[in-house]
Amino acid sequence: MFNKNDDRAISAIRALSIAQIEAANSGHPGLPMGAAPMAYVLWNKFLKANPKNANWFNRDRFVLSAGHGSAMLYSLLHLAGYDLSLDDLRDFRQLKAKTAGHPERGYVEGVEVTTGPLGQGIAQAVGLALAEKHLAALYNKEDAQIIDHYTYALCGDGDLMEGISYEAMSLAGHLNLSKLIVLYDSNDICLDGPTYTTLSEDIKKRCEALNWNYLYVEDGTDIEEIYKAISHAKGNWHGPTLIEVKTVIGYGSTNQGTSAVHGAPIGEEDFKNAKEIYEWAEDDFTVPDEVYETFADGIIRTGEKENQKWDELLEYYKENYREDFDNLMDGINRELPENFIDDVKKFEEDEKGLATRASNFEIIQDLAAITPNFWGGSADLFSSNKTNIKNTVAFTDRTPEGRNVWYGVREFAMAAIGNGIIAHGGTWHHVSTFFVFSDYLKPAIRLSALSKLPLTYVMSHDSVAVGEDGPTHQPIDQLAMIRAIPGAVLLRPADANEMRLAWKYALESKDRPVILATTRQNVPTLKETYELTDLNKGAYVIRDTAAKPDAIIIATGSEVSLALAAADKLSENGKDIRVVSMPSMELFREADMAYKEEVLPADVKNRISLEMGASFGWGEWTGLDGLNIAIDRFGMSGKGEEVAAELGFTVEKVVEKINEKFFS
Repeated sequence: MFNKNDDRAISAIRALSIAQIEAANSGHPGLPMGAAPMAYVLWNKFLKANPKNANWFNRDRFVLSAGHGSAMLYSLLHLAGYDLSLDDLRDFRQLKAKTAGHPERGYVEGVEVTTGPLGQGIAQAVGLALAEKHLAALYNKEDAQIIDHYTYALCGDGDLMEGISYEAMSLAGHLNLSKLIVLYDSNDICLDGPTYTTLSEDIKKRCEALNWNYLYVEDGTDIEEIYKAISHAKGNWHGPTLIEVKTVIGYGSTNQGTSAVHGAPIGEEDFKNAKEIYEWAEDDFTVPDEVYETFADGIIRTGEKENQKWDELLEYYKENYREDFDNLMDGINRELPENFIDDVKKFEEDEKGLATRASNFEIIQDLAAITPNFWGGSADLFSSNKTNIKNTVAFTDRTPEGRNVWYGVREFAMAAIGNGIIAHGGTWHHVSTFFVFSDYLKPAIRLSALSKLPLTYVMSHDSVAVGEDGPTHQPIDQLAMIRAIPGAVLLRPADANEMRLAWKYALESKDRPVILATTRQNVPTLKETYELTDLNKGAYVIRDTAAKPDAIIIATGSEVSLALAAADKLSENGKDIRVVSMPSMELFREADMAYKEEVLPADVKNRISLEMGASFGWGEWTGLDGLNIAIDRFGMSGKGEEVAAELGFTVEKVVEKINEKFFS
């Protein structure tokens, strides 16, 4: 099966990886030196991908969960013919280089997801596999398996120590994601030293307990055994598979098998020593033609043939299943019908109104009818978040066409899996939980933004109006926390119609995650929102004055109706108050200066922010002389309206504070 050409290719992976790290004087050589054989076997003998058409939709997906081993991934991408040159490899870890310190989606073709924060790669791989299974159920026909590919991941000890890996693997096993295969680079070393200082669990038993298949390769340099293990894994149809491959970290270094080779260059002399062991006499960043030819005979030519076969199948599919073809292409291209929002109900003025989580539920049903590619999930809170789709079933092993994913109490994994689903492409997906639990999944939101993945997060119970559950469940700092994430957009709708338009923005987003914060309590449906067409500028004047305003109240979410009521009260005393609804600070910040001046004139210094959350960040809009009516303490247990009143959120108390600050 294998010969000297394969050995040379493995040596090339190792040598190129070390050369990158030595040139940068920074990086992690241990994993590439130890894991190169398994990576080579996977990439050149199994991975169905076309480097000349990197975004071919039916390709296999590969995730380097142990993202610190990025030099190996870049070596593989270069050798396999992706758009990554030797000069790019020479620029490893340099400013504005394609070859970032950890793999980043969008910089290099072939990097499916951003990894580095350990454990999140495994979870995103679960999302990729989940998306494949769902789309296959939606679109495959007996005579046209149009969606049919594997997801592979390579992880290390650190990935498996992270709690998110348990969460994600548990769900993957439960849902029988049999086309997910994880190679475990088991070298018994972590950054600080041997893993026996921190880890003594039986990985085999763990896998079995999580409904995974477990395979073991005793020698990580035995490419024949690695090949057999992957072949075996591809034959498993009952559960995903983890293949534990015992390796020697930093194989070939004088410090192999120790933490000394984990995260620092090995140095010129040790590199020479390693190259002798690899039987590699080439200069740094020099690759013989026969190595390129080995990859051409493997992944490149195989991928081109598989891509061509799929293109032919796609033409057949188009001719015979035109409606499904069109829907699939719309999902892949993330295209919705023009003016799709017209098919989503608008809400008439209603003093009693609805909780925005409740209007959210009604809106979701209309969106689900517009495209079959719309689906979502919740972390055991469908009944509270109101994010489930009615006319469908749950996603299970037997019903993978189901549009409701029951993620269980796994908030972090849910969000990271959602990132994988969006990275896969073909669908719009949303995940949901209580807003206070954004603390659990914040690292995945950050990765959504860094990766430019338009995943939608629905966070219900967005203020102290949660009430009796008390301060553990009442978000205070979370609004400011999410707003601080670069590239993320938080929308806190004031009522049902703003909720409708918040979803419009979320589904039209191409490269930004959108977080929708919804209320538990009812809020009035305002007459002023009925004719709104979008929220793309982040804020607008919802109630104006005939003359120059005496003050401007800026509010979000459930506090917009409170601001309107306070403005009415102040007007009784002759004060002209403009009210601004600001569902998104981020979008308003990006609006042009003329629009911002129109909404918040610079010569109106009397500005008030009104939001049941931390005051942090509001000074940007209210200025040094402004008034921020906020909550800079934890909440308390009690009925929601009583808690809000106790913390100052009544018409009387708001008016009193404004009068005291500006009109006394």
